[in-house]
Amino acid sequence: MISFETFSENLKQIKQNIRSACQKTGRSDESVKILPVTKKHPVDAVDYATRAGLSAVGENRVQEAKLKKSMSHGGVRWELIGHLQTNKVKDAVTIFDRIQSVDSLKLIEHLNRHAEQANKLLPIFIQCNTGKDPNKFGFNEEEMEAALERALASKNLQVDGLMTIAPLADDCDIAKSAFESLRDLRDRLAARFGVLLPELSMGMTGDLEIAIAAGSTQVRVGTALYGPRPH
Repeated sequence: MISFETFSENLKQIKQNIRSACQKTGRSDESVKILPVTKKHPVDAVDYATRAGLSAVGENRVQEAKLKKSMSHGGVRWELIGHLQTNKVKDAVTIFDRIQSVDSLKLIEHLNRHAEQANKLLPIFIQCNTGKDPNKFGFNEEEMEAALERALASKNLQVDGLMTIAPLADDCDIAKSAFESLRDLRDRLAARFGVLLPELSMGMTGDLEIAIAAGSTQVRVGTALYGPRPH
């Protein structure tokens, strides 16, 4: 695990990259939040984020997050960014403050039911596979209207916005297209349903500048903050 000083230097550089990307598009750098991705890193990674004043961390697996949350010093919000199996929903609703990876109607129903049982209003993002990547989860674009309608009708879910993961490719235009498609889709859905959908979670270490140019409000950063993940 890297030192907190190295982490702080990495964070400083990421903030500068975000500031530069925002300036190019006339945005305030405060309009883009950093979500440190702590998956596969020790609990120190979570505590580093807390010490640095970051408000949330992102995890991919329910059990890993459960263990780290029990070991951490608290003071940070937990967001699930990995695929969620329906048999893990009950634990996920208890552990996480927001689920970003809502990718099926069945999952929407399970999340709403368990959130109701927990007497909790659960914030979510709806995940869309705008890059049409067969290796990625998420609704297809043509399914998103029905997905949002179902989520908005779920009394114990709060739809904060949309999320996507760009296909892994050397061509930057592929990521650019995926991100711009999510932004345009958000605008259409917001107008169609008369809701704001203010958050767009898109962009990671390798493509955050492209995502910010397309309107991202949250970038998910792991390697650039913590270094390579242990295997």
